[in-house]
Amino acid sequence: MKPSAALTITGGQIVQPGRAPQPGAIRCEGGRIVAEGEDVAPQDGDQVIDAKGALIAPGLVDLGVFAIDKEAFHFGGITRAALMPDQTVILDTPSTIRFAAQSGKPDLWVHPLAAATKGLAGSDLAELALMRDAGARAVSTGRGWIGDSGTMHRLLSYCAMLDLVVVTHAEDAGLAGHAVATAGEMATRLGLSAAPAEAEAVAVARDLQLAEMTGARMHVRQVTTARGLDLIRRAKARGLPITAGVTPAHFMLSTTAIGDFRTFARFAPPLRCEQDREAVRVAIGDGTIDVIASGHDPRGPEDKRLPFADAEPGMAGAETLLALTLALVRDGLIDLARAFELLAANPARLLGVDAGTLQIGLQADIALIDPDRPWIVDSDKMAASAGNTPFDKQGVQGRCTALFKGGVKVG
Repeated sequence: MKPSAALTITGGQIVQPGRAPQPGAIRCEGGRIVAEGEDVAPQDGDQVIDAKGALIAPGLVDLGVFAIDKEAFHFGGITRAALMPDQTVILDTPSTIRFAAQSGKPDLWVHPLAAATKGLAGSDLAELALMRDAGARAVSTGRGWIGDSGTMHRLLSYCAMLDLVVVTHAEDAGLAGHAVATAGEMATRLGLSAAPAEAEAVAVARDLQLAEMTGARMHVRQVTTARGLDLIRRAKARGLPITAGVTPAHFMLSTTAIGDFRTFARFAPPLRCEQDREAVRVAIGDGTIDVIASGHDPRGPEDKRLPFADAEPGMAGAETLLALTLALVRDGLIDLARAFELLAANPARLLGVDAGTLQIGLQADIALIDPDRPWIVDSDKMAASAGNTPFDKQGVQGRCTALFKGGVKVG
């Protein structure tokens, strides 16, 4: 995208890490931020936009999506998305990585995650170094867990040498099998195949041991149970370079949401009990969780309007990511600065991209946000290719009112 004339956004509240939003302006030139603060003023020839009191925040960086829906991402204030390797053509070669990296430009940057193994089969390592050189920002095991400890050890060792983060899925496949729910009262009442919640902790424990052996950086994409979070917490206390993420579904919903066989609440990993949901909220508040991502995975009626066990997991999450995270701010669990660390700064740091905060010199990916603006989630009106959301008809607050990619308005 060719940068337009220099841009100055005035009259807003600037969101920066570690501090409350402060009044000021931000100026962009050549696609990058050149000034920010209370004393910033437009220069001759600048395009000037009055934020009218809105938050001036970094564009969101969505770590771990399964589909690219530009309109949905722009609606949600997302300027960059890390694409999971689980695609129709798996991202396990340099050519597929290069194609994916170009797929959203110029108004959305896609950062492909390289498949850890060929065909995501969990056995032979893919061409990791070549895919890194082709544009892969991290390596991912995809929707599955690598059960062979030798393969996982080689993967982590190799990625440590390449300085690539390994993004893992935390469910022991031997315990989880083909289960569609978490073992407990609700799964029993509905007669659904279920796996113990401990399948997550077993996977996390094994992978943490291997990460410690190899010195690799590892990001557990979704940690959804109290036991799994305790393991992450203790690993961080020992100084291991471990990070963890979660999606809004697991801090907003528990297993009660699958009552009446609601397939829009079918996820992988599945929803957990209320105690685990509360543990996720505590972990967001105390810093154990580093990233909140949408897990954007739009599924049409052909995938969702089926018996629960046959329905595909996932939800269209890009449009609701911001509003559901801001609910944590209104609940007093986190402040606004922390919210944008979870949504932008931390995922940008893990991907190694020069975005995620409004620091001078970084790319001018900027969102204007009205944190109090109410709206109704409506699956029939979502911009995503499918509106499969468990939050249909729910009232939320917080909207992106304007979005800029490299200083150019895109939404």
